[in-house]
Amino acid sequence: MRQTQPALAADSALVRDILAFAAPGSATLHERAEGIDYFVNAFWTAGQRQAHAIHEISYRACFKPQLPEFFISRLTAPGDLVFDPFMGRGTTPLQAALMGRRAGGNDISGLGVMMCRPRLRPVGPDAVEAALRRVDWSRGAVRRPELLAFYHPATLARLEALRDWIDARAPPGDDRPDPVADWIRMVALNRLAGHSPGFFSGRSMPPNQAVSVASQLRINARLGLAPPERDIAALILRKSRALLRDGMMPGGAVLGGAHPCLFTGPAWDIPLEAGAVALAVTSPPFLDVVDYAADNWLRCWFAGLDAGAAALGQHRGAAGWMAMIRRALAELARLVRPGGHVAFEVGEVRGGRILLERQVWQAAAGLPFERLGVLVNRQLFTKTSNCWGVSNFTRGTNSNRVVLLRRSGGGGQSIT
Repeated sequence: MRQTQPALAADSALVRDILAFAAPGSATLHERAEGIDYFVNAFWTAGQRQAHAIHEISYRACFKPQLPEFFISRLTAPGDLVFDPFMGRGTTPLQAALMGRRAGGNDISGLGVMMCRPRLRPVGPDAVEAALRRVDWSRGAVRRPELLAFYHPATLARLEALRDWIDARAPPGDDRPDPVADWIRMVALNRLAGHSPGFFSGRSMPPNQAVSVASQLRINARLGLAPPERDIAALILRKSRALLRDGMMPGGAVLGGAHPCLFTGPAWDIPLEAGAVALAVTSPPFLDVVDYAADNWLRCWFAGLDAGAAALGQHRGAAGWMAMIRRALAELARLVRPGGHVAFEVGEVRGGRILLERQVWQAAAGLPFERLGVLVNRQLFTKTSNCWGVSNFTRGTNSNRVVLLRRSGGGGQSIT
C-alpha cells in the first residue's frame, strides 16, 4: 500500500533541498513505495538546446546536460572531481568542466574518449579549416564497397583519405593525440549518417544511429534515392562552428589546466585512487533497450575500433544486469570519498513492468552507501526521442529516475 508524504527514511541536506525545490512552480511530491522514498517534480527541462552548444553531438540513450548540472551545482565545489563510469558521449565530464570542476569519465568503448576528450580541449575553427586544407583527399579509395549503401563513391573515398590522415596523427589508444586531428575525428564521427544534408551519408534514419547495410539499401530503394556527393571538409567546419557558438571551454580544458581523467574499460576497474571522486553522475546501459554495438558499428569502422571487441553491456535478463550494476557500484564505493554522492540514473523498461531503480536499490544493499531515495524527473519526450521510436508514456523510459546514494563516513552537505 503506497503511503503519501511519509517520514523520511534517510535525511540529508540534498533530500531537504529536493523537497524544497519548486522552481517550475509546483511542489515536490514525496511518496514511498517498496520501502523507497521517491521525490517527483520537473527538476530540469527536457529541451534539446538549452545547454552549452558543445554538448550537441548525438549518442543513443544519453541524458540531458541539465541532469548532471542539477547535482554538480548542489553537491560539489570548484576543483572537485566529477566522474561518470558509463560516460557514453561524455555529458557528465563536459558539464563538470563547464562548471569549473575536474572532469572524469570512463566507457567500455573507445568511442567514449574519442567523443569526449576533444570537447574538453576544443580547437578553434581556423585551426580546423587549416588542417582540413592539408588533407590529401585524392589519396582515398573505396575499400569497403558495401558502404556505398550510405555514401556516394567520391564521398566514401574522401572518408578513407580522412581516416588515414587522422590515424597518422591520432591513432586509437593514443592518450596524447594531435588535438586538431582528435577534434576533426570527433566531429566526423557525428556526421557519418543521418537524415539531412548536414551528414556525409544519403538519407538515413534515425540520425546518428547506423542502421545495417541491408536496412540502408531498403531505405534507398523505398525513397528512390542514391547517396549524393558531400563536401566533407565543409560539413566538418560547419559543425565545428556550431559546437563552438557558445564559446570555448573555460580555462582551455578543465580547472587548473589539468588533464581530464578519461579511461576506456569496464566500469568496475577504474584506474583512479580511492576516495578521489566527489560526485558520480551516471547512467548504465539499460536492460535490453539499446544495442550499443549495433548502433555504433559505422562509427567504430571510421575510428578504427573493433565494434565487437568490447562487451557493451546489453543484458536480456534482470539477474545479469543487476550483477553488472553491483560490480559498478562496488567500484564507486571505492572511488567516492566519504560524504560524496552518486546519482545513478535509470528508467522503467518493458512497459513499466521492470523499474530499474529498484534493481539498483537492491544492488547497493550492503555496500558503504546510505540510500537516500529516488529522484524522478517528469518529462515529455522531444522530437529526438521520438526519432528513436520512443513515444510519450508508451515505450522506452518516460522519466529520469535517479537513485541517490551518499558514501558512508562523512557529513556530505549540499553546497548552495
